[in-house]
Amino acid sequence: MGNWGWDHMGGAGWGMGFGGIFMILFWAVIIVAVVMLVKWLAGGSSRIDLPREKSALDILKERYARGEIGKEEFEQKKRDLG
Repeated sequence: MGNWGWDHMGGAGWGMGFGGIFMILFWAVIIVAVVMLVKWLAGGSSRIDLPREKSALDILKERYARGEIGKEEFEQKKRDLG
């Protein structure tokens, strides 16, 4: 007769059992730690903060605030943009 899925150690064929799971977790933790260390040594965050481009209305408001254009010109250009 067959052994019905039982291995020679008397187990039900689960491979290494929990030892295999812990080995995978061990290596996963090691890999994550190495990646975090490399990111930290490379200067922290990988996100690059680029300045937001100004819209035409933002530029128009700045010109009006600096006094480069008058109220009528500001209002006309604002209508043209919108």
